Amino acid sequence: MSGLALVWDNEAQEARLVVAEPQQPDAALQTAVIISLFSDRLAAPSDDLPEEDGNRRGWWGDVVPPVEGDRIGSRLWLLRRGKRRAEDVRLARDYGAEALAWMVDDGVASAVSVEAEFLGETGIQLLVAITRPDGQPLRFDFLWNLH
Repeated sequence: MSGLALVWDNEAQEARLVVAEPQQPDAALQTAVIISLFSDRLAAPSDDLPEEDGNRRGWWGDVVPPVEGDRIGSRLWLLRRGKRRAEDVRLARDYGAEALAWMVDDGVASAVSVEAEFLGETGIQLLVAITRPDGQPLRFDFLWNLH
């Protein structure tokens, strides 16, 4: 039986909904990674917001999470300042790791690591490595545009 999955398009900078066939067992995990990385998490009160409107974004369901402290998404959106800063690579790595930490907490993965590096003038490449509980490694490569 086929199911639906999200696939990240690095060139278009968007997720696309596709039909995943049964022989694609990692489609659900990839979808969870995309939602975790590219949904906007509520900014912390101390975060430097990219716009001056004071909007901290975030998912409305995080106001009263079913598990105390759980948050959906990442704070990668905070890096959309339109300028390239050396600190952004470290922040991208930290925000990615923060967004995916739930996978280890919930037993979906035994380990998660995120590396980040500048790609061109306006992009940050995120290299995500997930180790399943059975030891099987999975790798994902995403491009995040700073504009």
